[in-house]
Amino acid sequence: MAASTRAPSSLRSAIRQLWKVSPRVQAARAELEAARARASASAQPLYNPELAVDAENADVNRRTAGLSLALDLSGKRRARTAQGEAELRVSEASFTLARREIAARWLKAWSSANLAGRQRELGQRRLTLMQRFDQVAAQRLKVGDISAPERDLAGLALGEAQMQQASLLSGEASAQASLQAIGGAHFTVLPSLPDDLPPAASAIEPRDTESMPELVQAQARLASRDAGVLVARRARIPDPTVSLTGGQVRSGPRTDRVIGVQVAIPLPVLNTGRAEVDAARAEADAAAAGVHAEAQQVQAALQEMQARYTAFRQAAQAFRAGRAGAFEERAALLEKLWRAGEISTSDYLIQLKQSLDTALSGLELESQAWQSWFDYLTAAGRLTDWVDGRSQDDAP
Repeated sequence: MAASTRAPSSLRSAIRQLWKVSPRVQAARAELEAARARASASAQPLYNPELAVDAENADVNRRTAGLSLALDLSGKRRARTAQGEAELRVSEASFTLARREIAARWLKAWSSANLAGRQRELGQRRLTLMQRFDQVAAQRLKVGDISAPERDLAGLALGEAQMQQASLLSGEASAQASLQAIGGAHFTVLPSLPDDLPPAASAIEPRDTESMPELVQAQARLASRDAGVLVARRARIPDPTVSLTGGQVRSGPRTDRVIGVQVAIPLPVLNTGRAEVDAARAEADAAAAGVHAEAQQVQAALQEMQARYTAFRQAAQAFRAGRAGAFEERAALLEKLWRAGEISTSDYLIQLKQSLDTALSGLELESQAWQSWFDYLTAAGRLTDWVDGRSQDDAP
């Protein structure tokens, strides 16, 4: 994977740390370990031997010991093993999806927090300009360069800038809280948002539909339900129990050795198990339909996210290439023109406000480009590859 299609090293470290401390990932890991244990349990023999000891004192003294074992002649163990292995694949896919989900949520919250910080810095720049503008307006009123209403307009502009800055500070605090709610208080220093925009969508080749984690999970769930049908069918077949008994019988002075063999087979008369087979077959049909539905959803999401990301990225590129983002230059020029008396106070404030709003919109546009990039990586099945820096050819 090219360097431009890898996450920055600081961001990769942050995500790896997130995966270690996230309760959501820890829960998914515990579920995976439980699935491994269940898969191991399903591969064990179904029946244990039974030991029976019998003693009787009467006219005839009897001492016998018996050993019995139910025989799995219908393949129940093989069917249970197949179902356990399929359930393990479901849990493995769930673990992959949990890591991807928490990483995507954190990355989007992280980009929002970075945006809020940049907006707050830009708002602070506006507040500084308005404070200086208010001071200069007061001085110019004293010498008669501007009128009293223009002086009042400068004071009103300062008050508005202070309220807007308070709103930006509140927005940054909210964004930081959302980020902390996902990752906890484990990140004292957050990575900065890269100066460059993410690469074009064409730089990332989406995974094949069949290898998407959602499809892997759906296919594994279908395999589990199909195995469940086989388990239910095998359960209908009664397994015989073979018993071997040996001992001795004493009657008066005579002692005889006895050996007995018994074969017992349950009769599936009252409960044939047909209902369980029908239920398992219905669950398998639902799982098969779920695979088709998941495939359609994955393909639709990929097309949508690719189109959205391309649109936002192109718009952000155009914004950067134009003059719309040159806030500092325009602010300095407007202040120079106002001081020279070439524009009025109201014109200065209107144009400065428009310049600031445009700059803030540009930051919002770049944030949307980054968030749609994360959505596209998720839809393409490449988010964890991007975080891990794996080659697309080497990625599983």
